[in-house]
Amino acid sequence: MAASDFAIIDRPQQKDLDRCVHCGLCLNACPTYRELGIEMDSPRGRIYQMNQVASGAAKIGGSYIEHIELCLACRGCETACPSGVQYGKLVEAARAEIEEKIPRPWHVRLVRDIVFRGLLPSRTNLRIVGGALWLTQKLGLQALARATGLLNLFGNLGKMEQLAPPAEMPTFFRHYGKVFPAEGARKYRVAMLGGCIANVSFARLNEATVRVLQKNGCEVTIPDEQTCCGALHVHAGIRDQARKQARQNMDAILGAGYDAVITNAAGCGSTLKEYHELFEHDPAYGDKSIQFSKLVKDVNEFLAGIELNLRLGRLERTVTYQDSCHLAHGQKIRAQPRKLLKAIPGLTFKEMPGSDICCGSAGIYNVIHNEMAMGILEKKMASVNRVDPDEIVTANPGCMIQLQAGARMHGKNQPVKHVVELLDEAYRAHRA
Repeated sequence: MAASDFAIIDRPQQKDLDRCVHCGLCLNACPTYRELGIEMDSPRGRIYQMNQVASGAAKIGGSYIEHIELCLACRGCETACPSGVQYGKLVEAARAEIEEKIPRPWHVRLVRDIVFRGLLPSRTNLRIVGGALWLTQKLGLQALARATGLLNLFGNLGKMEQLAPPAEMPTFFRHYGKVFPAEGARKYRVAMLGGCIANVSFARLNEATVRVLQKNGCEVTIPDEQTCCGALHVHAGIRDQARKQARQNMDAILGAGYDAVITNAAGCGSTLKEYHELFEHDPAYGDKSIQFSKLVKDVNEFLAGIELNLRLGRLERTVTYQDSCHLAHGQKIRAQPRKLLKAIPGLTFKEMPGSDICCGSAGIYNVIHNEMAMGILEKKMASVNRVDPDEIVTANPGCMIQLQAGARMHGKNQPVKHVVELLDEAYRAHRA
């Protein structure tokens, strides 16, 4: 199917809109409503606006676009909703309709094309940008800018720089095409997706994920032809490019006989598990997308569902866990990360209040809507500080970047780690 054939599909469908009974139980679960107290910036209010557009009673205009784009798409409302409204599907479709119908200013189109079509799917361009960022950090320029507050002279640039992801060399791209054998008897054959920015900014996390899977009897393949999963594209309404990347991933992985496709990024996992929604009416990839989506497992979900290797060393520290929105609300995975943390000897786990309320990351939301994201982050860090952990743990690279900024600005500069990094550390401690 051509991109134009999806135009009628890539908009909120009336059957999905009609599931909302306007009860309002979603309001308190919505970060933007909690911040602003404005009905049109709540899930119920946004669905009302989508209905108005769908019926022809209202046109897509500036106000509608503003309210739809201010949504974090955290999907907390889905957990709160008694009617099973798939709000994430609706808001992504609304953004796709905006993208298809409303021309953006030339400079906005240029930036979006550079980021979404030129950078994220390109291994070469990610390496170039990552190398430049790594050099900036290595020369101490980033630390100097933070110490002097120089960037604060340029509006919100100083706050936005706090969210710049680190660059780790060598990148994880060097492992593409490799197969890592299981330690001991092989129990599973899995494929692992490296992501896009994570290959540069979370290369060590990806390597830790491979090691933990190996410890648990997995032969781990890093498919060479994989690409960015398309999650950021779907969230931004750029579905034609998301479908192009999804096809590439399915072609790279299906048919190889893997037991699972593993991701350590909750935001990516939600989109990967929902590929079938992108190809619902595609005769060539409809069945493939269903098959692929069934194979996808978040690393926490996978490890908690097998007989975990318990040869773990002690980690004497106190941690708290921040639920990634797309893991807790999108994939309904809550108990599994906590189960893994509690399996580590010596670890003291303290539950923070409101652990499943969004931290304000939401893909690139914290860059585009920085003021809103920082207000949400400040409240999140107040919850973290109430339990006073030595380390903050989560299950999504985007959340890690946001929480690291929060720890610097509002906390005690505690380390922020992924669940799998603690498992990797515990396995290494046992060996020592």
